[in-house]
Amino acid sequence: MLSMKDTPATNLGPTHTTIASKLGDLTVVARGGAVIGLYFPHHWYRPDGAGFGPYTNSGFDAVRDQINEYLAGDRREFEVSMAADGDEYQQRVWSLVRQIPYGQTTTYGDLARRLEGTTAQEVGAAVGSNPLSVLVPCHRVVGAGGKLTG
Repeated sequence: MLSMKDTPATNLGPTHTTIASKLGDLTVVARGGAVIGLYFPHHWYRPDGAGFGPYTNSGFDAVRDQINEYLAGDRREFEVSMAADGDEYQQRVWSLVRQIPYGQTTTYGDLARRLEGTTAQEVGAAVGSNPLSVLVPCHRVVGAGGKLTG
């Protein structure tokens, strides 16, 4: 991943902004030049906004442009630096999710089989706690019947 060129590298604490999109107003949180959170208005696992740092419009041009390009169908991959906080298991699941090609889906059960020794429900919990929705394409993971769940 490329770094967010517009994000001030000297800012060690988080900052956030809101991006108007086809999906509603998205809250994007960045720290140290990397996106650490992208949340929908009614995100299930949205952390307390007090940890998002100050609001600013500065430094988010690259992620704003890329999200809008993606939602318009003009982009298939993101080229912003991302750093999701999660335990080792979550990181393994999110790594597999990032490998799902654009326009394709997989199931929680398929991911569980690839990880061995885990269940579809455990994979579902990790996918559901993904702090980088859209950027880490959890929408490409579906239930056994082929429909979005959760």
